[in-house]
Amino acid sequence: MKAHGRTSGGHAARVPAVIERWSRSVFGIVAAGLLALTTGLAFLSPWALLGLLVAVPFLVVGVRDITQREHAIQRNFPVIGHLRYLLESLRPELYQYFVESESEENPISREKRAVVYQRAKNELDTLPFGTRRDVAAIGYEWLSHSLSARAPTNRETRVLIGGSGATRPYASSILNVSAMSFGSLSANAIRALNRGAKLGGFSHNTGEGGLSEYHLEHGGDLVWQIGTGYFGCRTLAGEFCPERFAQTARGETVKMIEIKLSQGAKPGHGGILPARKVTPEIAALRGVPLGQDIISPPAHSAFSSPLEMVQFIAELRRLSGGKPVGFKLCVGSRREFLSVCKAMVETGITPDFITVDGGEGGTGAAPLEFSNSVGAPLAVGLSFVDDALVGSGLRERIRIIVAGKILTGFHVVSRLALGADVCNSARGMMFAVGCIQALKCNTDLCPVGVATQNPALARGLDPGTKADRVANFHARTVESVYTLLAAAGLDDPTAIGRRHIFRRVGEGDVRSYAEIYPELERNALRAGTAPEGWNRLWDGASAAQF
Repeated sequence: MKAHGRTSGGHAARVPAVIERWSRSVFGIVAAGLLALTTGLAFLSPWALLGLLVAVPFLVVGVRDITQREHAIQRNFPVIGHLRYLLESLRPELYQYFVESESEENPISREKRAVVYQRAKNELDTLPFGTRRDVAAIGYEWLSHSLSARAPTNRETRVLIGGSGATRPYASSILNVSAMSFGSLSANAIRALNRGAKLGGFSHNTGEGGLSEYHLEHGGDLVWQIGTGYFGCRTLAGEFCPERFAQTARGETVKMIEIKLSQGAKPGHGGILPARKVTPEIAALRGVPLGQDIISPPAHSAFSSPLEMVQFIAELRRLSGGKPVGFKLCVGSRREFLSVCKAMVETGITPDFITVDGGEGGTGAAPLEFSNSVGAPLAVGLSFVDDALVGSGLRERIRIIVAGKILTGFHVVSRLALGADVCNSARGMMFAVGCIQALKCNTDLCPVGVATQNPALARGLDPGTKADRVANFHARTVESVYTLLAAAGLDDPTAIGRRHIFRRVGEGDVRSYAEIYPELERNALRAGTAPEGWNRLWDGASAAQF
């Protein structure tokens, strides 16, 4: 057996060497033959000259491949080794168009992309011949309908955001454009999103990259996001500048202010804008050097404790002229969030809203480890934030906004059931603008002009046409939300609860959200009547430190 193993191993080891010698010898013979033939015939025929023009480039590439030391495949297989890189570059497109199934999330399924496109274009969006989902699969979710289903209402209920400290509350749609910066997206994409928000009567979150002229061009409602880099309201040293903030925040189209603590795609990391996407215009807007990656700090410098953070919220509310102020985070340390709750209780200062981003959130550029393995998924983070606010007696004063793969009416309904008041969509709105999920967001080579600063590519996106599609997608998705609520026998988004959504959690085991995410009673944390795990977290939290 050992001898046989050595014989087999030796034979296998000789195969690559044989192939290498064959490829080199064949290349050499063919190249030499072509060169000699075309040179000899060049004096007789112009076709020989054409052959020479074809042969010489292959000869040059082959010589370079054999002599270079960087790529082993090209060194061992000159010229033909380049096919490997060509096929690899085509793999994402070939996989997306010819291999992936309708329901495969990679990262957004073809089925979900299709329904966004259909609704954005006002096309038929019904599904023929029944579901293509495996309803017996673990993780499958559904809405519990009612035998007393009713006709859906024709009018969206607005959500009023703004507590006692906000003198200029905002009546929000239940579905809005999530945070995406100018820089990450092209100017034309920003124009289309904002004009679509204006047409449809919903808000457009600026992202942390600052408030550009393209956000203001069409007068759509804005949520101005302030990140750790304080772009648009920073000093030359990169610190928060109250004067610059107040000047912009009091603008008529700015309806709310959102402090970004973290985002789902890379929580604890800070935003990233690759240098190739930093144009002179973006560098000037953000107040940063040209030609460098823009990496926002992982944490804020304007505050360093929960108590300082709620004071900062109160200051921004004052500087903005009484507009709603909130913060956005992807849930990480539960004790730290409870520390913020304790600071709210102690000071009486609360944000007007909290935006919860899920670990499944998307972005143009993020390290793989952060995208895949950091931050709580949306359902886990949302239920925790809702319970923490209920348990600390703060829920009535604070609205909850959620973001993270919101693409359909069921996504909205299931998040409302877990405690959200409002939903934001980023990738759904990107698809409505024309994104084809080419996965080139971090390369500045987006082929449809959505996530690029390349003028030649961005010009392909017509803001007027795409704005209509953004408004259509919003309107028809909101319509589907109210149709689903009516099927459950409800006529108002506030009426849906955790008991209405079910999930298969095992073979023959089905549970409602109410069983999977049991709710806390009001003031249970402050009264010490919450489950032991909650009480332990609450006791370990401190308003004085994160």
